[in-house]
Amino acid sequence: MGHDKLFQKRAAELRRAESTRQPRIILIVCEGEKTEPNYFKAFPENPRVYDEIDIQGTGYNTISLVKKATELKSEAQKKHQPYQEVWCVFDRDSFPLESFNEALALARRENIRCAYSNEAFEIWYLLHFNYCDTAFSRTQYKEKLTDALGTKYLKNDLKMYERLQDKQETAIRNANKLYTIQCTKATKDQNPVTTVFELVEKLRY
Repeated sequence: MGHDKLFQKRAAELRRAESTRQPRIILIVCEGEKTEPNYFKAFPENPRVYDEIDIQGTGYNTISLVKKATELKSEAQKKHQPYQEVWCVFDRDSFPLESFNEALALARRENIRCAYSNEAFEIWYLLHFNYCDTAFSRTQYKEKLTDALGTKYLKNDLKMYERLQDKQETAIRNANKLYTIQCTKATKDQNPVTTVFELVEKLRY
């Protein structure tokens, strides 16, 4: 009888702790308003890692994007609902190197993680099919992805996660290998490169 009461007490304590636990929310603030948000919104739920993903497609870039993420992070803290982690997703693209570097530095100061790509987010998609260390323009990425997918690549494709899901391990491996090589170079010479694999690993594991 005493054992049963102890068990019931512990179960009740566990339920109370669970009900008062802060929700684990990961904030992902994206430069793109469609491409990146569509991709990350398609990730399956992973209750071992998080309760919710808050995905914001802003249309901002580099420094402005990090500032927006900082603002959202601060607002959540004021409401006593802090994010578990905050990520910014953006491209080097044609923005000045100084702006890109300043955005990374600001993110570090604010404890915000960055999943950046040079030149474009599409390098992450391409790495699902092959290891690639050749710099391409945005137009060339579209052509390469159309060939790899066997259908015309559309930036705002709602099914990109689904199309690439079975090749995700390959993409992580290829992106990690590429970053290991490129991170030894000056930032301006890191092309192509992507750290999107770090965010994907976070959401998966």
